[in-house]
Amino acid sequence: MAVYALTGFSLVSLLSFGYLSWDWMKPGLVADVPTGPLEKSLPPAFARPPHIIFILTDDQGYHDVGYHGSDIQTPTLDRLAAEGVKLENYYIQPICTPSRSQLITGRYQIHTGLQHSIIRPRQPNCLPLDQVTLPQKLQEAGYSTHMVGKWHLGFYKKECLPTRRGFDTFLGSLTGNVDYYTYDNCDGPGVCGYDLHEGEDVAWDQSGKYSTFLYAQRVSKILASHSPREPIFIYVAFQAVHTPLQSPKEYIYRYRSMGNVARRKYAAMVTCMDEAVKNITWALKKYGYYDNSVIVFSTDNGGQTFSGGSNWPLRGRKGTYWEGGVRGIGFVHSPLIKRKRRTSWALVHITDWYPTLVSLARGNLSNVPGLDGYNVWPAISEGKESPRTEILHNIDPLYNHAKYGSLEDGFGIWNTAVQASIRVGEWKLLTGDPGYSDWIPPQTLTNFPGSWWNLERLTDGPRKSVWLFNITADPYERYDLSEQRPDVVRALLLRLAYYNRTAIPVRYPAENPRAHPDFNGGAWGPWAGEDDVEEWEGGREPPKSRGKKKKCKICKLRSFFRKLNTRLMSNRI
Repeated sequence: MAVYALTGFSLVSLLSFGYLSWDWMKPGLVADVPTGPLEKSLPPAFARPPHIIFILTDDQGYHDVGYHGSDIQTPTLDRLAAEGVKLENYYIQPICTPSRSQLITGRYQIHTGLQHSIIRPRQPNCLPLDQVTLPQKLQEAGYSTHMVGKWHLGFYKKECLPTRRGFDTFLGSLTGNVDYYTYDNCDGPGVCGYDLHEGEDVAWDQSGKYSTFLYAQRVSKILASHSPREPIFIYVAFQAVHTPLQSPKEYIYRYRSMGNVARRKYAAMVTCMDEAVKNITWALKKYGYYDNSVIVFSTDNGGQTFSGGSNWPLRGRKGTYWEGGVRGIGFVHSPLIKRKRRTSWALVHITDWYPTLVSLARGNLSNVPGLDGYNVWPAISEGKESPRTEILHNIDPLYNHAKYGSLEDGFGIWNTAVQASIRVGEWKLLTGDPGYSDWIPPQTLTNFPGSWWNLERLTDGPRKSVWLFNITADPYERYDLSEQRPDVVRALLLRLAYYNRTAIPVRYPAENPRAHPDFNGGAWGPWAGEDDVEEWEGGREPPKSRGKKKKCKICKLRSFFRKLNTRLMSNRI
């Protein structure tokens, strides 16, 4: 017990130092350009619908921003957050596709069929076409809509592409990760293709340009060619800082003293992304958008600790339902905010951006019933109480069932072998296998993980299937209260059972060999015809490839990546 007390003291001290070390007297970004009348005196209601810039980063850890005490330099993010509203009770999803789908639809993954894993390049799957997306609602409200960056919501047919889902223009990648310079993506040995698209065409001519620079330049170009008198929505989904760890040399040089190579490269990528955000902010001011703009910054999931990221002092990492996997970096910066320069502890989830932004745009939400998100703008701008009181982190019936879980352990209400997690008020419940559960310090040492690896490793996790934490009192999830508070466990299991009754079937079809880039001119892109779509969406297997040798090769690749996926997603070593 003494060890836990000492550890808790050190963690609180670290966090306190991180916040107190910020220099609040630094001049803000707002001071870089003369302010307009909106900055001095805002009318009761916005004179015009605001311009909306939504910036999403990939795999950036909770600890990996300056104002959380990081050793990584993020001066732009620090200043934007300091002058806006920091969201310190903000939640996202543990992996890529789920966060993006919930942002775009305002619905939990159990309500879109995307509650298991991610959409893989060769799957005949995408964001359900019956969902009215955020950019479509903004188009209805008179907005020009643009997307720059990573899509990762499926592309097997043209109807799934960003330009068919509400965006007027698109420059970016369709798959989950690509090379930052060549834009190649391999979905297994020999299954490689180019993945950079301009609209619905392959952007071969852009190869060689570092994606973070390319995307920031495209945003500036869009702003330069548009009129600030007309509302605009730009969704900037940076590839950074997802693997592969690649950065221009000048940024790596800044962190040459870092002993850990992965952390050094990762830090360079974060700082490069920070400068890209600075350039976007500068463009907003240069072209006359800033005074009537709302900038939202969000991460998509927790950091990948084996690729340089850090979620310290939170528990777990990307791919897990511990706080390190689902608590995100988030803030809003805008001259339109009524109560600026503060930290908000209002409960906010990534699904909330849909109704919040559509409401800001004066759009109509009456024809999209059943949203899981809430309009949290009053909580952000005015400091009012959040309308959200609970979050369903997820229910995944396909994930490996926990060995020690059972319906009996769940009071006959819930099979605790099923991977699920929910937050109600200050309580958080996890069942099944939540994923890798250690607390991992920042990888600053040359020989990390080395001896540090075993500092806080847990050995009792595999024998459990239920955990309960008071997240308000214990944000680092160190004290499991499931045995002390069976009444709370029972109440939260009832909420899980309620949500599960509203879930639709999981969409996770088998991969299809026809998606191979070799059949699409060497690039990843739509490959299914209408007849194919009808057959595969009905649940039947895609046509088998001809030729025994080729068939066996594909089977081996499928088996290999199924095992690899299981290993990555189960977060076991």
